[in-house]
Amino acid sequence: MVVTIGQASLETERGDISQAKVDAVVNAANNHLWMGSGVAGALKRAGGVEIEREAVSKGPVAIGDAVITGGGSLPATHVIHAAVMGQDLQTDESKIRTATKNALMRARELGIRSVAFPALGTGVGGFPPELAAEAMIDECVSFLRKESAPSLKRILFVLFSDDVLSAFERRLHGRN
Repeated sequence: MVVTIGQASLETERGDISQAKVDAVVNAANNHLWMGSGVAGALKRAGGVEIEREAVSKGPVAIGDAVITGGGSLPATHVIHAAVMGQDLQTDESKIRTATKNALMRARELGIRSVAFPALGTGVGGFPPELAAEAMIDECVSFLRKESAPSLKRILFVLFSDDVLSAFERRLHGRN
């Protein structure tokens, strides 16, 4: 599914974010930027341990903040580590919104044209996919509408399971 906001598209697909053909992928990170399981584990396995080494050297960060590292062996050139939770592995809507917004701001700072997001907070954070979809898509739409000449032309939500994909598609469809 594709929705257009100005010159940019918001898209969904089911798949493995570590294989996304975009300029940057977003990692659902903790605030110490250690890469464990889930999205972080997939990115580290596919891209190499140098991604985690670089990320950890930039942490710890505030929950909601985002930092950029190289992409190692990933198809994406960059990884944006969005700290959606602390060491307690708990998250909420506010943390997801702030992490999404800050990831988009880091993308803008680098002039990134395409970025892939996972469903932030829905793995080890245990946040409901429907609420994550609402928070993330609302933040992306708001960001794109505020930018007068955004470099960002494509926001892709790469979702690992059918139920999470359905939640994001329902929310994106509702934005039309």
